[in-house]
Amino acid sequence: MKVGLKWIVSFSVITLVAIGGLFWNPVADIPDTGEFLSEDKIVGADVAWILAAAGLVLLMTPGLSFFYGGMVGRKNVISTMLQSFIALGVISLVWVVVGFSLSFGNSLGITIGGKHYGIIGNPLSYPFFCGVGDLPHKIMAPTIPFILFALFQMKFAVITPAIITGSFAERVRFISYLLFIVLFSIFIYTPLCHMVWHPDGLLNKYFGVKDFAGGTVVHMSAGFAALAGALVVGNRKNPHHEPSNIPYVLLGTGMLWFGWFGFNAGSALSASASAATAFGTTTIASASAMMTWIFFDRINGRSVSALGACIGAVVGLVAITPGCGFVSIQESLFIGFISAIVSNVMVNWKPLKKIDDTLDVFACHGVGGIMGMILTAVFAHGENASLLHGGLDVFLHHMAALVLVSVFTFFGSLLLYKITDSIITLRVSEESENKGLDLSQHEECLQ
Repeated sequence: MKVGLKWIVSFSVITLVAIGGLFWNPVADIPDTGEFLSEDKIVGADVAWILAAAGLVLLMTPGLSFFYGGMVGRKNVISTMLQSFIALGVISLVWVVVGFSLSFGNSLGITIGGKHYGIIGNPLSYPFFCGVGDLPHKIMAPTIPFILFALFQMKFAVITPAIITGSFAERVRFISYLLFIVLFSIFIYTPLCHMVWHPDGLLNKYFGVKDFAGGTVVHMSAGFAALAGALVVGNRKNPHHEPSNIPYVLLGTGMLWFGWFGFNAGSALSASASAATAFGTTTIASASAMMTWIFFDRINGRSVSALGACIGAVVGLVAITPGCGFVSIQESLFIGFISAIVSNVMVNWKPLKKIDDTLDVFACHGVGGIMGMILTAVFAHGENASLLHGGLDVFLHHMAALVLVSVFTFFGSLLLYKITDSIITLRVSEESENKGLDLSQHEECLQ
Protein backbone atom coordinates (compact mmCIF):
# COMPACT_ATOMS: atom_id res chain seq x y z
CA MET A 1 0.00 0.00 0.00
CA LYS A 2 1.34 3.41 -0.98
CA VAL A 3 2.02 5.72 1.98
CA GLY A 4 1.12 9.35 1.28
CA LEU A 5 2.85 12.46 2.60
CA LYS A 6 -0.08 13.21 4.93
CA TRP A 7 0.57 9.99 6.88
CA ILE A 8 4.29 10.70 7.14
CA VAL A 9 3.50 14.16 8.48
CA SER A 10 1.00 12.68 10.94
CA PHE A 11 3.57 10.22 12.27
CA SER A 12 6.14 13.01 12.50
CA VAL A 13 3.75 15.06 14.63
CA ILE A 14 3.12 12.25 17.12
CA THR A 15 6.88 11.64 17.24
CA LEU A 16 7.54 15.28 18.11
CA VAL A 17 4.81 15.26 20.75
CA ALA A 18 6.13 12.08 22.37
CA ILE A 19 9.72 13.31 22.49
CA GLY A 20 8.93 17.01 23.04
CA GLY A 21 7.28 16.40 26.38
CA LEU A 22 10.59 15.19 27.80
CA PHE A 23 12.06 18.68 27.51
CA TRP A 24 9.49 20.45 29.69
CA ASN A 25 10.27 21.11 33.33
CA PRO A 26 8.61 18.86 35.89
CA VAL A 27 6.07 20.23 38.35
CA ALA A 28 8.70 20.52 41.08
CA ASP A 29 10.56 23.19 39.11
CA ILE A 30 7.50 25.47 38.76
CA PRO A 31 7.65 28.45 41.14
CA ASP A 32 4.89 28.88 43.72
CA THR A 33 2.53 31.51 42.31
CA GLY A 34 0.01 31.35 45.14
CA GLU A 35 -2.71 29.75 43.01
CA PHE A 36 -2.51 26.38 44.77
CA LEU A 37 -3.61 25.29 48.24
CA SER A 38 -1.83 22.90 50.58
CA GLU A 39 -2.33 19.16 50.37
CA ASP A 40 -4.35 19.08 53.61
CA LYS A 41 -7.21 20.88 51.80
CA ILE A 42 -7.89 17.78 49.70
CA VAL A 43 -11.18 16.06 50.58
CA GLY A 44 -10.94 12.31 50.13
CA ALA A 45 -14.63 11.81 49.34
CA ASP A 46 -14.44 14.41 46.57
CA VAL A 47 -11.37 12.77 45.10
CA ALA A 48 -13.03 9.36 45.09
CA TRP A 49 -16.18 10.68 43.43
CA ILE A 50 -14.40 12.69 40.72
CA LEU A 51 -12.12 9.74 39.92
CA ALA A 52 -15.25 7.64 39.41
CA ALA A 53 -17.00 10.42 37.50
CA ALA A 54 -14.04 10.84 35.14
CA GLY A 55 -14.21 7.12 34.36
CA LEU A 56 -17.95 7.40 33.72
CA VAL A 57 -17.47 10.30 31.30
CA LEU A 58 -14.75 8.37 29.46
CA LEU A 59 -17.24 5.50 29.03
CA MET A 60 -19.58 7.86 27.18
CA THR A 61 -17.33 8.05 24.12
CA PRO A 62 -17.39 4.28 23.44
CA GLY A 63 -21.10 4.49 24.26
CA LEU A 64 -21.52 7.15 21.61
CA SER A 65 -19.67 4.95 19.12
CA PHE A 66 -22.22 2.15 19.67
CA PHE A 67 -25.09 4.64 19.55
CA TYR A 68 -23.95 6.03 16.20
CA GLY A 69 -22.58 2.76 14.81
CA GLY A 70 -25.92 1.01 15.11
CA MET A 71 -27.71 3.76 13.19
CA VAL A 72 -25.62 3.80 10.01
CA GLY A 73 -25.65 1.34 7.12
CA ARG A 74 -23.84 -1.99 7.39
CA LYS A 75 -20.94 -0.86 5.17
CA ASN A 76 -20.06 2.00 7.53
CA VAL A 77 -20.44 0.63 11.05
CA ILE A 78 -16.73 0.24 11.88
CA SER A 79 -15.70 3.56 10.37
CA THR A 80 -18.46 5.43 12.21
CA MET A 81 -17.59 3.80 15.53
CA LEU A 82 -13.88 4.47 15.02
CA GLN A 83 -14.50 8.16 14.34
CA SER A 84 -15.91 8.48 17.86
CA PHE A 85 -13.43 6.13 19.51
CA ILE A 86 -10.32 7.70 17.96
CA ALA A 87 -11.10 10.99 19.73
CA LEU A 88 -9.94 9.31 22.94
CA GLY A 89 -6.46 9.24 21.41
CA VAL A 90 -6.29 12.44 19.38
CA ILE A 91 -7.97 14.87 21.76
CA SER A 92 -6.31 13.46 24.87
CA LEU A 93 -2.93 14.33 23.37
CA VAL A 94 -4.09 17.76 22.20
CA TRP A 95 -5.45 18.41 25.70
CA VAL A 96 -2.16 17.55 27.42
CA VAL A 97 0.02 19.50 24.98
CA VAL A 98 -1.98 22.71 24.73
CA GLY A 99 -5.74 22.21 25.14
CA PHE A 100 -5.88 22.45 28.92
CA SER A 101 -3.78 25.61 28.86
CA LEU A 102 -6.06 27.22 26.27
CA SER A 103 -9.15 26.21 28.27
CA PHE A 104 -8.12 26.89 31.87
CA GLY A 105 -4.85 28.79 31.65
CA ASN A 106 -4.34 32.44 32.56
CA SER A 107 -6.89 34.55 30.68
CA LEU A 108 -6.07 36.42 27.49
CA GLY A 109 -8.97 38.62 26.43
CA ILE A 110 -10.47 42.07 26.46
CA THR A 111 -11.07 44.83 28.98
CA ILE A 112 -14.56 46.27 29.41
CA GLY A 113 -15.19 49.06 31.91
CA GLY A 114 -11.85 48.51 33.55
CA LYS A 115 -12.47 44.77 34.07
CA HIS A 116 -10.66 41.97 32.24
CA TYR A 117 -12.69 39.24 30.53
CA GLY A 118 -11.00 36.14 29.20
CA ILE A 119 -11.54 34.76 25.69
CA ILE A 120 -8.87 32.06 25.72
CA GLY A 121 -6.15 30.82 28.04
CA ASN A 122 -2.46 31.45 27.65
CA PRO A 123 -1.05 28.39 25.80
CA LEU A 124 2.10 28.59 27.94
CA SER A 125 0.18 28.28 31.22
CA TYR A 126 0.35 24.47 31.48
CA PRO A 127 2.05 23.07 28.32
CA PHE A 128 2.36 19.28 28.43
CA PHE A 129 0.56 19.51 31.82
CA CYS A 130 3.61 21.34 33.16
CA GLY A 131 2.51 22.78 36.52
CA VAL A 132 -0.53 20.48 36.73
CA GLY A 133 0.23 18.61 39.93
CA ASP A 134 -1.39 16.95 42.91
CA LEU A 135 -2.20 20.10 44.89
CA PRO A 136 -5.69 21.65 44.81
CA HIS A 137 -6.22 24.85 42.83
CA LYS A 138 -7.45 27.75 44.93
CA ILE A 139 -10.41 28.60 42.64
CA MET A 140 -11.02 25.89 40.05
CA ALA A 141 -10.44 22.74 42.14
CA PRO A 142 -10.22 23.64 45.86
CA THR A 143 -10.78 20.12 47.27
CA ILE A 144 -9.25 17.81 44.64
CA PRO A 145 -5.80 17.56 43.02
CA PHE A 146 -5.48 19.92 40.07
CA ILE A 147 -4.39 17.03 37.85
CA LEU A 148 -7.68 15.25 38.59
CA PHE A 149 -9.60 18.37 37.56
CA ALA A 150 -7.56 18.53 34.33
CA LEU A 151 -8.20 14.86 33.51
CA PHE A 152 -11.91 15.14 34.30
CA GLN A 153 -12.22 18.10 31.95
CA MET A 154 -10.25 16.21 29.30
CA LYS A 155 -13.10 13.69 28.93
CA PHE A 156 -15.48 16.54 28.00
CA ALA A 157 -13.03 17.76 25.37
CA VAL A 158 -12.83 14.21 23.98
CA ILE A 159 -16.54 13.57 23.50
CA THR A 160 -17.39 16.95 21.95
CA PRO A 161 -15.83 16.38 18.49
CA ALA A 162 -16.98 12.75 18.63
CA ILE A 163 -20.59 13.99 18.76
CA ILE A 164 -20.06 15.91 15.50
CA THR A 165 -19.24 12.76 13.53
CA GLY A 166 -22.87 11.71 13.20
CA SER A 167 -23.59 14.61 10.86
CA PHE A 168 -21.21 13.56 8.07
CA ALA A 169 -21.17 9.80 8.67
CA GLU A 170 -20.66 7.52 5.67
CA ARG A 171 -18.84 10.04 3.48
CA VAL A 172 -15.85 11.70 5.19
CA ARG A 173 -12.16 10.87 4.84
CA PHE A 174 -10.61 9.58 8.05
CA ILE A 175 -7.38 11.61 7.85
CA SER A 176 -9.34 14.79 7.06
CA TYR A 177 -11.57 14.12 10.03
CA LEU A 178 -8.52 13.82 12.31
CA LEU A 179 -7.22 17.18 11.12
CA PHE A 180 -10.62 18.82 11.58
CA ILE A 181 -11.13 17.65 15.17
CA VAL A 182 -7.69 18.95 16.14
CA LEU A 183 -8.54 22.35 14.64
CA PHE A 184 -12.02 22.31 16.20
CA SER A 185 -10.66 21.49 19.64
CA ILE A 186 -8.07 24.26 19.52
CA PHE A 187 -10.05 27.04 17.86
CA ILE A 188 -13.68 26.35 18.86
CA TYR A 189 -13.84 24.16 21.95
CA THR A 190 -11.03 25.65 24.05
CA PRO A 191 -12.02 29.34 23.72
CA LEU A 192 -15.67 28.47 24.38
CA CYS A 193 -14.67 26.35 27.37
CA HIS A 194 -12.53 29.21 28.70
CA MET A 195 -15.26 31.82 28.22
CA VAL A 196 -17.89 29.73 30.00
CA TRP A 197 -16.02 27.80 32.71
CA HIS A 198 -12.95 29.82 33.59
CA PRO A 199 -13.60 32.22 36.51
CA ASP A 200 -12.49 35.17 34.34
CA GLY A 201 -14.18 33.96 31.15
CA LEU A 202 -16.21 36.46 29.12
CA LEU A 203 -19.46 34.47 29.05
CA ASN A 204 -19.10 33.52 32.71
CA LYS A 205 -17.99 36.81 34.23
CA TYR A 206 -19.74 39.34 31.95
CA PHE A 207 -22.80 37.50 30.64
CA GLY A 208 -23.33 35.33 33.73
CA VAL A 209 -23.95 32.21 31.65
CA LYS A 210 -24.90 29.17 33.73
CA ASP A 211 -23.69 25.90 32.24
CA PHE A 212 -23.38 23.33 35.00
CA ALA A 213 -22.03 20.48 32.86
CA GLY A 214 -21.66 21.44 29.20
CA GLY A 215 -24.94 22.15 27.45
CA THR A 216 -23.36 25.22 25.87
CA VAL A 217 -19.70 24.20 25.80
CA VAL A 218 -20.24 20.64 24.55
CA HIS A 219 -23.64 20.18 22.94
CA MET A 220 -24.29 23.55 21.33
CA SER A 221 -20.77 23.71 19.92
CA ALA A 222 -21.00 20.14 18.58
CA GLY A 223 -24.52 20.71 17.23
CA PHE A 224 -23.65 23.82 15.24
CA ALA A 225 -20.38 22.29 14.04
CA ALA A 226 -22.41 19.28 12.88
CA LEU A 227 -24.78 21.51 10.92
CA ALA A 228 -21.84 23.27 9.28
CA GLY A 229 -20.22 19.92 8.49
CA ALA A 230 -23.32 18.52 6.82
CA LEU A 231 -23.52 21.63 4.65
CA VAL A 232 -19.85 21.60 3.64
CA VAL A 233 -19.50 17.86 3.02
CA GLY A 234 -22.83 17.68 1.18
CA ASN A 235 -25.52 15.04 0.93
CA ARG A 236 -24.81 11.35 0.53
CA LYS A 237 -25.30 9.79 -2.89
CA ASN A 238 -27.70 7.24 -1.39
CA PRO A 239 -29.02 8.69 1.88
CA HIS A 240 -31.71 6.09 2.48
CA HIS A 241 -30.75 3.00 4.45
CA GLU A 242 -31.94 0.88 7.33
CA PRO A 243 -30.03 1.14 10.63
CA SER A 244 -27.59 -1.75 10.76
CA ASN A 245 -27.95 -2.79 14.40
CA ILE A 246 -30.65 -1.46 16.74
CA PRO A 247 -29.26 -3.47 19.71
CA TYR A 248 -26.03 -1.44 19.30
CA VAL A 249 -28.11 1.74 19.63
CA LEU A 250 -29.77 0.41 22.79
CA LEU A 251 -26.40 -0.59 24.23
CA GLY A 252 -24.90 2.79 23.37
CA THR A 253 -27.83 4.62 24.93
CA GLY A 254 -27.43 2.63 28.14
CA MET A 255 -23.71 3.44 28.27
CA LEU A 256 -24.40 7.11 27.59
CA TRP A 257 -27.11 7.32 30.25
CA PHE A 258 -24.85 5.59 32.80
CA GLY A 259 -21.86 7.75 31.89
CA TRP A 260 -23.94 10.92 31.99
CA PHE A 261 -24.18 10.63 35.78
CA GLY A 262 -20.45 11.32 35.84
CA PHE A 263 -20.83 14.02 33.19
CA ASN A 264 -23.49 15.96 35.13
CA ALA A 265 -23.16 14.99 38.80
CA GLY A 266 -19.37 14.95 38.51
CA SER A 267 -19.45 18.57 37.38
CA ALA A 268 -20.23 19.56 40.97
CA LEU A 269 -16.54 18.68 41.52
CA SER A 270 -17.46 17.36 44.95
CA ALA A 271 -19.39 14.61 46.70
CA SER A 272 -22.12 17.04 47.71
CA ALA A 273 -25.80 17.91 47.68
CA SER A 274 -25.24 19.66 44.36
CA ALA A 275 -23.95 16.40 42.86
CA ALA A 276 -26.97 14.52 44.22
CA THR A 277 -29.33 17.09 42.70
CA ALA A 278 -27.62 16.82 39.32
CA PHE A 279 -27.77 13.02 39.53
CA GLY A 280 -31.52 13.10 40.12
CA THR A 281 -32.45 15.73 37.55
CA THR A 282 -30.33 13.95 34.92
CA THR A 283 -32.17 10.64 35.07
CA ILE A 284 -35.66 12.18 35.44
CA ALA A 285 -35.22 14.49 32.45
CA SER A 286 -34.03 11.58 30.33
CA ALA A 287 -36.92 9.36 31.42
CA SER A 288 -39.40 12.13 30.70
CA ALA A 289 -37.92 12.85 27.27
CA MET A 290 -37.84 9.18 26.28
CA MET A 291 -41.51 8.62 27.08
CA THR A 292 -42.54 11.94 25.51
CA TRP A 293 -40.67 11.10 22.30
CA ILE A 294 -42.33 7.74 21.71
CA PHE A 295 -45.84 9.01 22.58
CA PHE A 296 -45.35 12.10 20.41
CA ASP A 297 -44.22 9.86 17.55
CA ARG A 298 -47.31 7.72 17.94
CA ILE A 299 -49.84 10.57 17.92
CA ASN A 300 -48.15 11.81 14.74
CA GLY A 301 -48.70 8.51 12.98
CA ARG A 302 -45.22 7.07 13.50
CA SER A 303 -44.46 3.73 15.16
CA VAL A 304 -43.24 3.36 18.71
CA SER A 305 -39.65 2.30 18.06
CA ALA A 306 -36.56 1.37 20.02
CA LEU A 307 -34.65 3.93 17.96
CA GLY A 308 -37.09 6.67 18.94
CA ALA A 309 -36.91 5.72 22.61
CA CYS A 310 -33.11 5.90 22.52
CA ILE A 311 -33.01 9.24 20.70
CA GLY A 312 -35.56 10.68 23.13
CA ALA A 313 -33.54 9.56 26.14
CA VAL A 314 -30.38 11.18 24.78
CA VAL A 315 -32.22 14.43 23.97
CA GLY A 316 -33.38 14.59 27.59
CA LEU A 317 -29.82 14.07 28.79
CA VAL A 318 -28.58 16.84 26.51
CA ALA A 319 -31.28 19.32 27.52
CA ILE A 320 -30.83 18.90 31.28
CA THR A 321 -27.02 19.18 31.14
CA PRO A 322 -26.63 22.98 31.52
CA GLY A 323 -29.18 23.26 34.34
CA CYS A 324 -28.88 19.90 36.10
CA GLY A 325 -27.43 21.39 39.29
CA PHE A 326 -29.62 24.49 39.25
CA VAL A 327 -33.17 23.11 38.86
CA SER A 328 -35.51 20.81 40.79
CA ILE A 329 -36.66 17.29 39.96
CA GLN A 330 -40.08 18.65 39.01
CA GLU A 331 -38.57 21.18 36.64
CA SER A 332 -36.27 18.56 35.10
CA LEU A 333 -39.34 16.48 34.25
CA PHE A 334 -40.75 19.44 32.30
CA ILE A 335 -37.39 20.20 30.67
CA GLY A 336 -37.19 16.65 29.33
CA PHE A 337 -40.79 16.80 28.14
CA ILE A 338 -40.67 20.08 26.23
CA SER A 339 -37.17 19.50 24.82
CA ALA A 340 -38.21 16.12 23.41
CA ILE A 341 -41.17 17.70 21.59
CA VAL A 342 -39.07 20.53 20.12
CA SER A 343 -36.27 18.19 19.01
CA ASN A 344 -38.76 15.69 17.57
CA VAL A 345 -40.38 18.46 15.53
CA MET A 346 -36.96 19.57 14.28
CA VAL A 347 -35.92 16.01 13.36
CA ASN A 348 -39.03 15.74 11.18
CA TRP A 349 -39.04 19.34 9.88
CA LYS A 350 -38.92 19.17 6.07
CA PRO A 351 -36.60 22.16 5.43
CA LEU A 352 -34.02 20.67 7.81
CA LYS A 353 -34.45 17.25 6.20
CA LYS A 354 -33.00 18.70 2.98
CA ILE A 355 -29.66 18.96 4.77
CA ASP A 356 -28.14 15.48 5.08
CA ASP A 357 -27.27 15.54 8.76
CA THR A 358 -26.94 11.76 8.78
CA LEU A 359 -27.85 11.08 12.41
CA ASP A 360 -29.73 14.34 13.16
CA VAL A 361 -26.95 15.69 15.36
CA PHE A 362 -28.07 19.31 15.11
CA ALA A 363 -31.75 18.54 15.75
CA CYS A 364 -30.86 16.49 18.84
CA HIS A 365 -27.63 17.88 20.33
CA GLY A 366 -27.73 21.40 18.93
CA VAL A 367 -31.43 22.03 19.57
CA GLY A 368 -31.25 20.10 22.86
CA GLY A 369 -28.38 22.31 23.99
CA ILE A 370 -30.26 25.46 22.94
CA MET A 371 -33.38 24.33 24.84
CA GLY A 372 -31.26 23.54 27.88
CA MET A 373 -29.61 26.95 27.84
CA ILE A 374 -32.97 28.75 27.51
CA LEU A 375 -34.71 26.66 30.17
CA THR A 376 -31.81 27.03 32.60
CA ALA A 377 -32.18 30.80 32.25
CA VAL A 378 -35.90 30.37 32.99
CA PHE A 379 -35.82 27.94 35.95
CA ALA A 380 -32.43 28.15 37.70
CA HIS A 381 -32.84 28.57 41.45
CA GLY A 382 -31.36 31.32 43.57
CA GLU A 383 -31.98 35.02 44.02
CA ASN A 384 -31.96 36.80 40.64
CA ALA A 385 -30.72 33.54 39.09
CA SER A 386 -33.29 33.19 36.32
CA LEU A 387 -36.42 34.62 34.75
CA LEU A 388 -38.71 32.97 37.32
CA HIS A 389 -36.56 34.09 40.24
CA GLY A 390 -36.26 37.80 39.53
CA GLY A 391 -33.35 37.60 37.11
CA LEU A 392 -34.65 39.23 33.92
CA ASP A 393 -31.16 40.58 33.23
CA VAL A 394 -29.73 37.08 33.62
CA PHE A 395 -32.26 35.72 31.14
CA LEU A 396 -31.54 38.47 28.60
CA HIS A 397 -27.79 37.93 28.99
CA HIS A 398 -28.32 34.22 28.37
CA MET A 399 -30.22 34.97 25.17
CA ALA A 400 -27.49 37.32 23.97
CA ALA A 401 -24.86 34.70 24.80
CA LEU A 402 -26.90 32.06 22.96
CA VAL A 403 -26.76 34.13 19.78
CA LEU A 404 -23.04 34.79 20.26
CA VAL A 405 -22.23 31.11 20.82
CA SER A 406 -24.37 30.01 17.87
CA VAL A 407 -22.67 32.43 15.48
CA PHE A 408 -19.18 31.66 16.78
CA THR A 409 -19.52 27.87 16.67
CA PHE A 410 -21.34 27.68 13.33
CA PHE A 411 -19.27 30.13 11.30
CA GLY A 412 -16.04 29.21 13.09
CA SER A 413 -16.59 25.54 12.26
CA LEU A 414 -17.58 26.42 8.71
CA LEU A 415 -14.23 28.16 8.27
CA LEU A 416 -12.34 25.21 9.77
CA TYR A 417 -14.07 22.77 7.42
CA LYS A 418 -13.03 24.93 4.47
CA ILE A 419 -9.44 25.09 5.73
CA THR A 420 -9.38 21.32 6.28
CA ASP A 421 -10.81 20.67 2.83
CA SER A 422 -8.17 22.90 1.25
CA ILE A 423 -5.41 20.88 2.93
CA ILE A 424 -6.87 17.36 2.60
CA THR A 425 -10.12 16.78 0.73
CA LEU A 426 -12.89 16.09 3.25
CA ARG A 427 -15.13 13.88 1.19
CA VAL A 428 -14.27 10.43 -0.05
CA SER A 429 -14.65 9.59 -3.74
CA GLU A 430 -18.00 8.36 -5.05
CA GLU A 431 -16.45 4.94 -5.56
CA SER A 432 -15.28 4.79 -1.93
CA GLU A 433 -18.67 5.98 -0.71
CA ASN A 434 -20.45 3.26 -2.67
CA LYS A 435 -17.99 0.67 -1.43
CA GLY A 436 -18.47 1.80 2.16
CA LEU A 437 -15.94 3.47 4.44
CA ASP A 438 -15.23 0.30 6.41
CA LEU A 439 -13.51 -1.20 3.38
CA SER A 440 -12.39 1.89 1.50
CA GLN A 441 -10.87 3.69 4.51
CA HIS A 442 -9.89 0.88 6.88
CA GLU A 443 -9.98 -2.41 4.93
CA GLU A 444 -12.18 -3.91 7.62
CA CYS A 445 -15.76 -5.08 7.53
CA LEU A 446 -18.46 -6.79 9.56
CA GLN A 447 -18.57 -10.54 9.00
